[in-house]
Amino acid sequence: MSEQQPILVAAGGTGGHLFPAEALSKVLVARGLPVELMTDSRATKYGADFPARAIHVVASATPSEGSALRRLTALASLARGTLTARHLLQRIRPSVVIGFGGYPTVPPVLAAWSLGIPTILHEQNAVMGRANRFLAARVTAVAKGFERLDGIGAAIAAKTVLTGNPVRPSVLSAAAAPYVDAPDGRLHLLVTGGSQGARVFSDIVPQAFALLPEESRKRFAIVQQARPEDEARVREAYAGLGMEAEVKSFFTDLPARIAGADLVIGRAGASTVSELAVIGRPSILVPFPFALDQDQAANAAHLSATGAALVIKQKDFSADWLASRLVEMEADRAGLAAKAKAARAAGIPDAAEKLADLVLRIAARGTASQTEGG
Repeated sequence: MSEQQPILVAAGGTGGHLFPAEALSKVLVARGLPVELMTDSRATKYGADFPARAIHVVASATPSEGSALRRLTALASLARGTLTARHLLQRIRPSVVIGFGGYPTVPPVLAAWSLGIPTILHEQNAVMGRANRFLAARVTAVAKGFERLDGIGAAIAAKTVLTGNPVRPSVLSAAAAPYVDAPDGRLHLLVTGGSQGARVFSDIVPQAFALLPEESRKRFAIVQQARPEDEARVREAYAGLGMEAEVKSFFTDLPARIAGADLVIGRAGASTVSELAVIGRPSILVPFPFALDQDQAANAAHLSATGAALVIKQKDFSADWLASRLVEMEADRAGLAAKAKAARAAGIPDAAEKLADLVLRIAARGTASQTEGG
């Protein structure tokens, strides 16, 4: 592979896609390989941090939402983005293109396929998303974040490789912290709803604690993420119960917060599930119920099967149910430690390295083909 040929990473402008792309890119750069990023306009705010020597913005849209006119407009945007990506790829000449899912991945991967450039998809979730399903038959290889990957046929399964989900360096640092009882003897609870927060946790978790007697409440310390519009009322609810609680709309040090928790209540996005596993913390997971592909339910099932997580549907996630579980879990510290151990056993901390190895194998194979053809 020529030293001048970069590896092109394609990822949409959300943390769920950009974080694993960033983790891979840091490994590739550390190995002395140039990386360029192709993304949509939402990701421009990440430009200062993403380890790419160049960032290319191409048009994208989601064609499965809204009215017929909106879907047609989205398809036109994807077609325009694919033409733009094709021109860029002819100039950049990457050795391989790797897409991290979402519709912003479609133009660069489709353009690479049309030009005969080797391509890889990375699927973070335990069920393949719609954009990746559209592209999967065309790509050279599919890297999967979990052992089980639903929503694919035999032909796609034959070219899948388990790499795990690349996690940020801050997650790997947090993973060094062992799971031990806090010196104050309380159960430290982290409540997080993903990058956007989750109103259901703001509604249910304080209500659950309100159902407990004062002596039980004293055995907990809480860190909770709440949406900006919910932050004040959640903080006031805990203050009214006489409980210690740190409530914010966003935590910049979330991996460290996970490591400092004895129990995590959260959604089941691929990043959350992977970070819980790598850091090794027990959890109560409430999958987002309105996802088209039910990807969070599949992710949660993966962790539940290991014994690391308790999974509950949102419609069943009540204050009464949660209050009972909190009392049970606080009284069974050995059970929580066993769940933490099971979570860590399910983690793949070197996922970024494994994915980088796959990228280089596919790039080398493409170079060999070009040499033989030339």
